[in-house]
Amino acid sequence: MVKVVPLQIGDCTAVGVEVLLPKTTLLAVTAGPGYIMCGALDVQLLNEKLRERGIVAGRAVGVKTIEQLLDAPLESVTDAAQALGIVAGMQGREAIRRMAQAIY
Repeated sequence: MVKVVPLQIGDCTAVGVEVLLPKTTLLAVTAGPGYIMCGALDVQLLNEKLRERGIVAGRAVGVKTIEQLLDAPLESVTDAAQALGIVAGMQGREAIRRMAQAIY
């Protein structure tokens, strides 16, 4: 099952996506030019093999719900996310707020 929900983060609207798979759930929240995701996200791959795409993304581990993803500190972020001031340790909600305010 796939669930897509609008989320109000401060004065911006983001989109939460939950994908129920056998033995796991994929979680993502997107706004503006980027997204945050659960531990399934491979930040190293995005930074190395897909570098030319400039993907703005962050990864939080150990989360099981969209709310946990928003509340968790990001474990890692892409180089493109760092260029927007998004850093590892930042709460997911703050990263989404910054993404929503980014001009792209």
